[in-house]
Amino acid sequence: MTAKASRAAWTIVGLLWGVALINYLDRQLVVTMPGPIKADLGLGDEKFGLLSSVFLWIYGICSPIAGYLADRIGKRRVILASLVIWSVATFASGLATSFGGMLAARGILGVSEAFYMPAAVSLIVEYHRGPTRSRATGLHLSGVYAGSVLGGLGGALAEAFGWRPVFLAIGGLGVAYALLLSIAFPPVPAETREGGAEDVVVTADTRNAIYMLLSTPGFLLLLAMNLLNGAAYWPVRNWLAEFFRGEIGVTPAWAGVYGPMAFNGAAFLGMLIASNLSDWWVARNLRARSLVPAIGFLVAAPCLLLIGAIDYVPAVLACVLVAGMSQGFLDANLMPAACTVVDFRSRATAYGLLNFVGTTAGGVMTYVGGWLKEQDVAFAVVFQCSGIMILLAGLLLLLVRPIGMQPWRSNVTAAGEPSP
Repeated sequence: MTAKASRAAWTIVGLLWGVALINYLDRQLVVTMPGPIKADLGLGDEKFGLLSSVFLWIYGICSPIAGYLADRIGKRRVILASLVIWSVATFASGLATSFGGMLAARGILGVSEAFYMPAAVSLIVEYHRGPTRSRATGLHLSGVYAGSVLGGLGGALAEAFGWRPVFLAIGGLGVAYALLLSIAFPPVPAETREGGAEDVVVTADTRNAIYMLLSTPGFLLLLAMNLLNGAAYWPVRNWLAEFFRGEIGVTPAWAGVYGPMAFNGAAFLGMLIASNLSDWWVARNLRARSLVPAIGFLVAAPCLLLIGAIDYVPAVLACVLVAGMSQGFLDANLMPAACTVVDFRSRATAYGLLNFVGTTAGGVMTYVGGWLKEQDVAFAVVFQCSGIMILLAGLLLLLVRPIGMQPWRSNVTAAGEPSP
């Protein structure tokens, strides 16, 4: 890649880092303000959980469509439109006066945010091939956790200013950033459109992209893994603040810090570690993109199981930090791992499908967590179930083999290799 292309590659990461921050800041605000929102709108735990679940279900359902369209109509257009619409939806959330109004705003947020991540991550890996791929992906997704960490201050901001002004301010910020992005996007260098050494090229007809993906064993393993990951970690993210407040007795302001802020801050650190480790290791072992997150999950599973057995805040916080780091290990490597098993022209579609299973399962488990709580089942039990699912997800990652290592590759090959 030329020096000019290299500058453009890192410029894209920097610009999209800001979008990722706003993306997760917007979605995280609700779960860090349970007290004032429930009191203002007259909601119980089940309905409050439904606000997150509906967002995740709609987000998941729209993700495959979003990825497919991004692969075909242009990733930049999709990114800009998505940012504007979800920012307007966030602004509208601050104006909602009923459960129905807030639910509608969250639904629009789910549709619009679904279109961002498949387009953004696939655009980044077009620019970054080989030795910078996990670092670029991880750096971009660190914006996700920066936004989630800032979102953890939602409880304190709601106490200081009220929850509605916070939503209005963040929504306005997103629209302003979209205007900046429309001006600052660099052009796509022609050479980035080619596949890299880790990319898979399908030599057969690729028009039926989804069929091709669902007939690829390596991608099916990633799909099953991400379903378990979503079912495990979305309820952890969405109910941690309420767990610390209601089951351990932490004040509302600190509950957001100990819960979502700690989890996402640890994930940020995990991504920095995992992205560098994966980029170094992949030169020696093509399986590094899946082995690194597998290690993180296998270490985190016992920590999640311990959460229900202890009520000492520092010990619970330590378990949350380890779990958060493991999520960062996956986020830095999910798209790079997918690049080793799917055709490079269908990467956004692949990421959309991965998002679909993860967020849909996460929405179901978030709702189940709220429903169980109203049946007097502690959130700690939900978190222990998450530990079992994360253990299984880690084992599935151990089974993923890049195309170049798979005996069943009849119509696919790694870019740069001769076709079989």
